[in-house]
Amino acid sequence: MKFITTREDLIKPLQMVCGVVERRQTLPVLSHVLLSLQEENLTLTATDLEVQMKTHTPVRGMGDGGAGDITLPARKFLDICRALPEGAEVQLICEGGRAQIRSGKSRFTLATLPAGEFPSIETRESILEFSLAQKDLRQAIERTHFAMAQDDVRYYLNGLLLELAERVLRLVATDGHRLALCEQVREEEFYENQQVIIPRKGVLELHRLLEDNDAETRVTLGSNFILICTPEMNFTSKLIDGRFPDYQNVVPMSTDKTAVCEREPLRQALGRVSILSNEKYRGVRMAFSQGVLQISAHNPEHEEAEEEVAIDYTGSPLEIGFNVNYLLDALAACDTEQVQLLLSDPNSCCLIRGMNDPSCRYVVMPMRL
Repeated sequence: MKFITTREDLIKPLQMVCGVVERRQTLPVLSHVLLSLQEENLTLTATDLEVQMKTHTPVRGMGDGGAGDITLPARKFLDICRALPEGAEVQLICEGGRAQIRSGKSRFTLATLPAGEFPSIETRESILEFSLAQKDLRQAIERTHFAMAQDDVRYYLNGLLLELAERVLRLVATDGHRLALCEQVREEEFYENQQVIIPRKGVLELHRLLEDNDAETRVTLGSNFILICTPEMNFTSKLIDGRFPDYQNVVPMSTDKTAVCEREPLRQALGRVSILSNEKYRGVRMAFSQGVLQISAHNPEHEEAEEEVAIDYTGSPLEIGFNVNYLLDALAACDTEQVQLLLSDPNSCCLIRGMNDPSCRYVVMPMRL
C-alpha cells in the first residue's frame, strides 16, 4: 500500500475513529486502526468490539502501490500527524509488515498487524430503516444522554432507549433517580413499534461525532445492532440485551401544584446555592409559595446559602428537597426562556418541562433533607 495525502485530510478522520479506541485493550489489534485503500479513497475503521467507527478521506495513489489493507497503532499515528506542520504532505508506504510515514525530512516507521486479524461487528440482518436530519438526532441525544446510569448493576440502565411508535421517535434515559425523555414527531409512520437500548459508550460517541446540520442520517436497526450512517461516517454499536423499565409510569400524570419561572435566573440561583450544599448528597431545599421560590442548602461545616426566585405559583405552599445536580442538568437541557415545575407533595416526583414545549420532559425524584 502506498498513498499521498495532506496532514489535515488525515487528522479529522483519525480523531473521529480514535474516540472508539480504548487505551487498555485485551487484544493488541483493538488498539490499531484499519486502513483500507481502494483507488483514491482511504477508509479508516476502529472498534472495541462494542462499537465500531468507519470514516473515509481522499488520497492520491502512488503508482504500483495498489489497493490494500493494513493496521497501524491508532494513537501513535494520530500523534505523528498532529506533530507535523500545518499543510504538510504525508506519504505512507507499507511493505513487509512495517509502515513508513514520510513528510518533508521526517521519517517514522510503525509496526503493523495483519489486517485479517481486525474484527468487525456484523450488520447483515436489518429489521427497520429510517432517515432524519443529523441535527435532530444530535439534539435528541443531547437533551437526554446525561440521565443515563454509569456502571449500574441494572445493566439496561447504562444506555439510552430508542423507541419507535407510530409517528414518534422517542429517546429515554434514566439512572433510577431521574429520567429524561425527548420525542420527535415525524411525517412518516413506522410500520412496527421497536425498542432498542444503545450502550452508554455508543451514545457518548454519537454525541461527540454528530454535527449540527441538515445532512441526512440513515439509521438501521438490527436484532443486536444499530447502524448510523452520515456523509462523513458509518457508526455501528451493539445493543444492550435487556428490558428497559416502563418509563410511562414514572412520568407524573396528575399534579396539583404548578410553578412557572424564568429558566436562567432559576439555573443561576441553583448554581450559587449548590456551592454550599453537601458535597456527597448535593441536596437543596425548595420552598414554594405564592410569588416566591426560596432555595436553601447547608453542609456538615454548618455553612448555609439562601436564594429567592420570583415564580408564578398555583397550589398550596410546599417544601421539598432535590439533588441540585439533577435540577441543573434538566434546566440546561431545556431551551425555552421559561420552565414549568409540576409537583404534588414532598414525597412525589417533580416534572420539569420547557414552557409550551411538549417534546421534552424531565422527572426528578425528591430527597429527604
